[in-house]
Amino acid sequence: MPIVAQSTETTDWVSRFADEVIEESERRAPGKPVVVASGLSPSGPIHLGNLREVMTPHLVADEIRRRGHQVRHLISWDDYDRYRKVPNGVDGVDASWAEHIGKPLTSVPAPQGSAHPNWAEHFKAAMVDALAEMGVEFDGISQTAQYTSGVYREQILHAMKHRGDIDAILDQYRTKKAPAGSAKKQSQKPVDEAELEAAEGSGAAGEDDGSSGTAGYFPYKPYCGECGKDLTTVTAYDDDTTELTYTCTACGFSETVALNEFNRGKLVWKVDWPMRWAYEGVVFEPSGVDHSSPGSSFQVGGQIVGIFGGEQPIGPMYAFVGISGMAKMSSSKGGVPTPADALKIMEPQLLRWLYARRRPNQSFKIAFDQEIQRLYDEWDKLDAKVADGSALPADVAAHSRAVRTAAGELPRTPRPMPYRTLASVADITAGAEDQTLRILSELDPTDPLTGLDEVRPRLDKAEAWINTQVPADQRTIVREEADAELLKSLDEASQQSLRLLLDGLAEHWSLDGLTHLVYGVPKVQAGFSADATPKELPPEIKTAQRSFFALLYHLLVGRDTGPRLPTLLMAVGQERVRALLGG
Repeated sequence: MPIVAQSTETTDWVSRFADEVIEESERRAPGKPVVVASGLSPSGPIHLGNLREVMTPHLVADEIRRRGHQVRHLISWDDYDRYRKVPNGVDGVDASWAEHIGKPLTSVPAPQGSAHPNWAEHFKAAMVDALAEMGVEFDGISQTAQYTSGVYREQILHAMKHRGDIDAILDQYRTKKAPAGSAKKQSQKPVDEAELEAAEGSGAAGEDDGSSGTAGYFPYKPYCGECGKDLTTVTAYDDDTTELTYTCTACGFSETVALNEFNRGKLVWKVDWPMRWAYEGVVFEPSGVDHSSPGSSFQVGGQIVGIFGGEQPIGPMYAFVGISGMAKMSSSKGGVPTPADALKIMEPQLLRWLYARRRPNQSFKIAFDQEIQRLYDEWDKLDAKVADGSALPADVAAHSRAVRTAAGELPRTPRPMPYRTLASVADITAGAEDQTLRILSELDPTDPLTGLDEVRPRLDKAEAWINTQVPADQRTIVREEADAELLKSLDEASQQSLRLLLDGLAEHWSLDGLTHLVYGVPKVQAGFSADATPKELPPEIKTAQRSFFALLYHLLVGRDTGPRLPTLLMAVGQERVRALLGG
């Protein structure tokens, strides 16, 4: 049965799973490497929800490696699954790809312009590159290679021999016809990608778990020898000779083959998955919330695996991963962010941390909007707490899993300046390296930056975020000349606030100094010290600060908001600030 992690104050969820997996592996296969598994279908872009299928066993496998055990993390590429439908929003793909529906993913052409030989390899490649950047070590298994080379031949023949036993298990969960006049019960939704492929790929057979007709139930689906599609029905099978006859409803082709020599077909999904558990000796594999319902492939697989002489893996049910402002992800819909998309705007350590800090049964969101700045602030605070020894043990563990694996530490930015600062500078300078270096080197006059490589790759990620995720109307464009009309219309108090700011520029020309200055001007105007804390000030000071900030934004960039003012001022430069503020 799936195991569910409970939070404690002293250990993290990864350690607790590692304890259970090591113990279970020693019971099942003493002295052998621990086997954990993930399964991915390259039916389209492999998104950040799919990444949880990999990161959960990866983190557990990595903890087991840290303890000195041998581990195999298998990623089973379900590239022999049927091409189910043409996904929306994929560049280089049009409606003509519908003619390939029903073929194995490895028999479908790659999108136009791709350097890869087929559809599956095209989408696998991006995920493989992203996992390498994240430090994920795995053994990839192509199910196309496994099936077409005959690796599973004995398992297929065994399943066909025991098709009655399999059918009896599946029959416990098949939808029963409702009595006449009764309300139709809505089925639970969504099911996972593989189950959808099985359900929609059953062709004339009509079942989502194998062919069932006048000739009986068969847990095997041939790909047609004529059109290459799986819209086939097994019409006869002889256990002694292994002769199998099938017909194709797509093209009308029919043939009889010897299954003990035939390698152009596969077990249906609900039989295929437990067969692989037994074949590979999988001890730990997570499953999505889709698998929690009765009749789901994980639940049914727990019974079918015994037919192959294996046991169901232990593992948690994992919850969905969302994107700020987006609904639950589906790889069949266009525009869904992938790990590669996330890694363009965030360092791998941050992405690893998002998956490591939450238990698998906790849902969370990955930010592609302004929230990414807050996440980076939170990460940098944790980094500082870990460095000074003040972080909680579970937070230390999540941090450790984010920055390193058993193989070593991931490459990191030598001097990690605040992400929001780097993003603001990239916004204001439009990526001009000389201007960027000038601004960043002035942020801390006591320890000036000597080159941009010190702040890479974080700088590059922040620049990519600005360029790809921030709408054009929210980008910052500094005024070419002063707004003379606005300056003339200012009352005495507003004019005084600008004079106080300009008088203090030279003395406070650093990020911390300008922060103190811009927040301090309204305090001084109200008769308080610039060092006064919020507790020492009346509520109206906050209102005065907001008004002052809005005035500066209008004079500098022509709108009432923008990047943090200290960063903006440094980016504009003292001389130009004075010109735009009438000084």
